[in-house]
Amino acid sequence: MRKQYRAEGLDEADLAATPVEQFARWFKQAAAEAHLFEPNAMVVSTADAQGRPSSRTVLLKHFDAHGFVFYTNYDSRKGRDLAENPHVSLLFPWHPVGRQVLVRGVARRTGRDETAAYFRTRPHGSQLGAWASVQSAVITSRDDLDASYAELAARYPEGEQVPVPPHWGGFRVVPESVEFWQGRENRLHDRLRYLAEADGGWRVERLSP
Repeated sequence: MRKQYRAEGLDEADLAATPVEQFARWFKQAAAEAHLFEPNAMVVSTADAQGRPSSRTVLLKHFDAHGFVFYTNYDSRKGRDLAENPHVSLLFPWHPVGRQVLVRGVARRTGRDETAAYFRTRPHGSQLGAWASVQSAVITSRDDLDASYAELAARYPEGEQVPVPPHWGGFRVVPESVEFWQGRENRLHDRLRYLAEADGGWRVERLSP
């Protein structure tokens, strides 16, 4: 179970000035050119106050110079972890194109106006789901979850506005480092990492594979 990577290399001279610009290039290639399934799927890793880690796959919903945004239930395991320890990593595993992007940074809650604006773009069923699921909590059965959803669907039928749950919202991960990993032959991969500088700029360093 070993694949030989044969992609072109990643050179410092070819990098964009900022990691977000470089991410935008790779994301476009993954989505529009390689047509990867859900290229915005990322592994979000957190740790609680005792340093115990946990990971899960979450969908990236927005990115810009200010960071990478995803949404969740604030009472979920990741929400509780980030309340205790805001340090987080994001991993985009684009295996079909032999690439990975690893973001390390600090997560901060988005404002309620930004959360509400995004919530309004979600499908009606997803809006109801944000209320029906007490994310990460133990439940008795699937029937209980379905019953909760059905009750909400009756209360807020299609076409009626669903209120934004107070326990639900976004996190913006402000990057401190962003690594771009390009698979190469003989496991001699290219790894170029942007590091945030105190003056707001970025320093690039090459890591040994």
